[in-house]
Amino acid sequence: MEKYYHSVTLDVDKCKGCTNCLKQCPTQAIRVRDGKAKIIKERCIDCGVCISVCPYHAKKAITDSLSELDKFEYKVALPAPALYGQFPKVNDINKILNALLGIGFDDCFEVAKGAEVVTNRTKELIKSGELMDITISSACPAVLRLISVRFPNLLNNVLPIKPPIEVAAYMARQEAVKKTGLSEDKIGLFFITPCPAKATSIKNPLSVAKSGIDGVISIKDVYLKLAHKINSDSPPKNLQSAGFYGVSWANVGGEAEALEEGKYIAVDGIHNVINILEAVENEKLDDISFIEALACPGGCVGGPLTVENNYVAKSRIKETAKKLPKTKFSEDVDYNVLWEKPMEYNPIMNLDEDIFTAIQKASEIDKIYKGLPGLDCGSCGSPSCKCLAEDIVRNMASETDCIFKLREKVKTLSNEMNTLSKNLKG
Repeated sequence: MEKYYHSVTLDVDKCKGCTNCLKQCPTQAIRVRDGKAKIIKERCIDCGVCISVCPYHAKKAITDSLSELDKFEYKVALPAPALYGQFPKVNDINKILNALLGIGFDDCFEVAKGAEVVTNRTKELIKSGELMDITISSACPAVLRLISVRFPNLLNNVLPIKPPIEVAAYMARQEAVKKTGLSEDKIGLFFITPCPAKATSIKNPLSVAKSGIDGVISIKDVYLKLAHKINSDSPPKNLQSAGFYGVSWANVGGEAEALEEGKYIAVDGIHNVINILEAVENEKLDDISFIEALACPGGCVGGPLTVENNYVAKSRIKETAKKLPKTKFSEDVDYNVLWEKPMEYNPIMNLDEDIFTAIQKASEIDKIYKGLPGLDCGSCGSPSCKCLAEDIVRNMASETDCIFKLREKVKTLSNEMNTLSKNLKG
């Protein structure tokens, strides 16, 4: 099986074993053993919740550095629209795009333009009647990974369109080839990302055979450099071309609003997304036709690799987008935006390759679970009593990791010692 790359990693030296991440992880991918957190890679969806809640900054996202630009003759920045809400008193997108040129890029191509293409194609699919009664957006890679590991029954409900970043990458490379005359391999495309899930999705693409992106740089890593360039007095070149709908994708509801038809809901925050997906699975949302689901609070503006408060950034994006035309994207794109490969179920509860052994282990988990207190306190280092039972069967923990079970055992040993002592005296 091909090794799965994860952007979210743990700095063991900084970890204090506080269990904040353990309690907040939406897929129960974290354990605390021997005073240190441990990420179970099979369960991790790279949503970055652990990065946001860790008070010791022990969780971090691995992204590329600006030094990667040196590998290419012509470097193109592909900024996520969430970048536009990061800077105070900056309501001109051109200033931000020009600042990107000032830190080493030769050109910029807005991911928001790719979003506009995705919107148009989504509208076409909706009108064609080819989609499921309830369609789930395919824009957020953390949500897609969540569905693949936890909601396999909803795989067919996912919109079979590539994410805006891949569409934008194709368009940017073709444009750069025309501008420079260089071969494609000499052109480097770098995505400026608000979240680790997008960095992961480029290494492990879900809908394409190979990503068109050459590197991923976090907003945090370029923020100060950009802020310095933005404050310069040089008049900006006119580089901005995306409209209202594409830029609005940065905020929750932006994608759904751009469709302009149908009954839709827009949900943000991974725990809220889980609740909605459970409702879909249980057939409780039969009056909804489209679901925009984003893992980060507020949408991409709330990504863990952003700098600004997501509410403030969201407001800035709204004000900036208001000034842009609501014209429909009409550029002819010679690119198939549909998935190149289907999404697959990635089971995380596979107890054993042998079905009979797996059944025995599942039965053992139930038996152990019934003997646990059911408080889900997390003191054992597992997020719930059910998880502890599974960890025990997987030889990742012992029953006495539970403080209540440990207390029972100590009490039993104490009684036995007292009995033995009395017998010896007698």
